[in-house]
Amino acid sequence: MEQLVVKIVVNAVAIWVATAVVPGVDASGDGTGRMIITLLVVGAIFGVVNALVKPIVKLFSIPFYILTLGLFAFVVNAFMLEIVSWLSDKLDISFHIDNFFWSAIGAAIVVTFVSMVLNLVLPDSD
Repeated sequence: MEQLVVKIVVNAVAIWVATAVVPGVDASGDGTGRMIITLLVVGAIFGVVNALVKPIVKLFSIPFYILTLGLFAFVVNAFMLEIVSWLSDKLDISFHIDNFFWSAIGAAIVVTFVSMVLNLVLPDSD
């Protein structure tokens, strides 16, 4: 259970950094508490989307991973963030990505690197 909470928090922090750095990525709330709750919910949705949808997309895009030497992972992560943005819109959560090419790809790059750094810093219970 502790690992699940850590992963949600890592996702939330990575998405928060992306909203701060990448224009066109917006997560808003009425106050600081609402903003934190929004980011935690979006982080949880991002984790679920990554667990359910990402393996299927990665399977069908293996040739692109090989062709781009793994850089296609940023496009797949951008697609996952677009799915999260769409789900957030349907669930009336204030998280939105303006366009796929610049905002989503930029956010995917930021989220990937921030998540990687946080996962290196935070201890793993295994």
